Amino acid sequence: MIYTVYILIAFLLICAISVCLVDNLLVSLIIFTAYSLVMSVIWLFIESPDLAITEAAVGAGVTSILFFITLLKVDKMKDEAGD
Repeated sequence: MIYTVYILIAFLLICAISVCLVDNLLVSLIIFTAYSLVMSVIWLFIESPDLAITEAAVGAGVTSILFFITLLKVDKMKDEAGD
């Protein structure tokens, strides 16, 4: 089980670095959502289910939806400015 946690932490570090290096905002948002889901699984492994549920709901759920809506609105504003 400890190796699984190490693998998840390594994936977490890869996600954190790749969010900073990716140029496309949509891809960066998807990686951020994966980061939140992996973090919630890590919280489950260290036996903190309340934090896992909160991370999954807020980090992967609400925040990602708000970021998606923001990206849609920004793209719409770019389209209106170009017309």
